Amino acid sequence: MIILYGFGPDFGLPEISPFVTKTQVHLAMAGLPFEKRIGDFRHAPKGQLPYIEVDGRSVGDSTFIRDVIEAQSGVDLDAALSPVERAHAWAIERMMENHFLWAGVAERWLHPANFERGPGKWLSGAPAEFRAATQQRMRDTIHAVGIGRHNEAEIVQLAGRSLEAVSAILGQKIFLFGDRPCAADATLFAILAAALTPYFDGPIRDRAESHPNLVRYVDRMMARHFPDHPWRVG
Repeated sequence: MIILYGFGPDFGLPEISPFVTKTQVHLAMAGLPFEKRIGDFRHAPKGQLPYIEVDGRSVGDSTFIRDVIEAQSGVDLDAALSPVERAHAWAIERMMENHFLWAGVAERWLHPANFERGPGKWLSGAPAEFRAATQQRMRDTIHAVGIGRHNEAEIVQLAGRSLEAVSAILGQKIFLFGDRPCAADATLFAILAAALTPYFDGPIRDRAESHPNLVRYVDRMMARHFPDHPWRVG
């Protein structure tokens, strides 16, 4: 039995972390049974969530967890894709995880109202100095990644270009590459759901909502993988 360690539901989402959601959807796509538990960074092999425990070992990072899922199940999550489509799928994942997602992180951590509603909840009982230091560490991380070197309008512009790109790629298809989902669909769904949750306000969510095909896509994926979660209808 695979044990998946994540954060749990909050912020209007079935799981706080898009990377945990991605792994949970990969497990479902592969047909593998699993148990989900609340994780602890101190026990995580890479100091982050998600991680899994399987066959007496711990595996961290959603991309490497996918490798284990495919090996355990004998299922290639990209079996329906051509070599070129596999390359496109990888490029989409990198765009969403390593670029677009950080724009959303900036919007959550650096906007005072979103911070208090979101990350600030985790620090509600902490001294003010600790809260300020934690937010500054995240601000430094966002700056080091690169997205934090831009002003708000520039960040929204960059996020908007990624949304326009993935909207054009998806078009009117059910999934990214047709009628069957691939591994990148789990990534895209998880990150778009985090952007579209009505729990937070901001221009990036507005940009995402301006693409009806992306809204419908998230609605379909949410109904498919989290049918009991109360998600808004696009």
